[in-house]
Amino acid sequence: MTRHLPVLAILAVCALAGLIVALFAGSVPLTLRDVLDALLSPPASEAQKIARDIIWELRLPRALAAFVCGALLAASGVLLQVLLRNPLADPYVLGISGGAALGALGAMLAGTALTVMHLAAFAGALAAIAIVFVLSFRAGDWNPHRLLLTGVVLSAGFAALLSLILAVAPQAQLKGMLFWLLGDLSDAGASGGAWIVLVLLIAVFSWCASSLDALSLGALKARALGVAVTPLQAAIYAGAAAATVAAVMLGGSIGFVGMMAPHALRLLGVHSHRLLLPAAALAGGIFVLLADVMARTLWAPQQLPVGVFTALVGVPVLLLLLSRKT
Repeated sequence: MTRHLPVLAILAVCALAGLIVALFAGSVPLTLRDVLDALLSPPASEAQKIARDIIWELRLPRALAAFVCGALLAASGVLLQVLLRNPLADPYVLGISGGAALGALGAMLAGTALTVMHLAAFAGALAAIAIVFVLSFRAGDWNPHRLLLTGVVLSAGFAALLSLILAVAPQAQLKGMLFWLLGDLSDAGASGGAWIVLVLLIAVFSWCASSLDALSLGALKARALGVAVTPLQAAIYAGAAAATVAAVMLGGSIGFVGMMAPHALRLLGVHSHRLLLPAAALAGGIFVLLADVMARTLWAPQQLPVGVFTALVGVPVLLLLLSRKT
């Protein structure tokens, strides 16, 4: 593990650099002095007051929300790839995002307020979690294969209902629905709760990283090594579900992050979960942070869905890593 510690240092530096870029980038140009004055000193003029409002009210909260959203999705991806023993697993394979999207789009169709929409998305995600858990955990036995199959089937059902909502939705509501489905951080509020979930998730599962390493070899080998497999699997599912819900509530359905970030790190030789989990969180956070910068600057002042850029950038990067690995 020690030889991979520079990876964490490099990712931490990149995260800080990405945050600085996010503070500068936007439809209103700001100089280095503007940003430093806004961060470190009270405004002395109207221009400084405007710059301070842009930084503290718009760019910094959105940058923090983008980072934690990507970090949560990447951490969830790591856990689900262990649980399902499949490097292609991602946070949306279990239907949680579909349930949240169904609740959110249903609330949008009804014309409810933003708070009600968030509550509806949360209720939809919880319903999906409950359905998958009940159907996958029977008689004290956790079945990952049934878990995956249930999630895939549930996702297909949610996708059909979402298509129905989009087909009958008024034209005025359609763009907002599509943005939510593709990932949208323009309405991201305070991200404090998401940060708490992320810190707890990394702390808990870093503590039992050796058990994750054992489980990634298979349930039988993990049991032979003394791992309490069933409670660990249930904890992994609960942690991954909590991370996914927190991310989806913050930024909508931002795809590709949970699969790409941990898989890319594994291709680079990072396998120990004590390092992989925080490294994937950093990589996922940087990825979404920079994708959000692109989404709000390339077509400024119009903003584009974040999920478009996570796919456009992530696909060629992952294909390049795969080609070099083979």
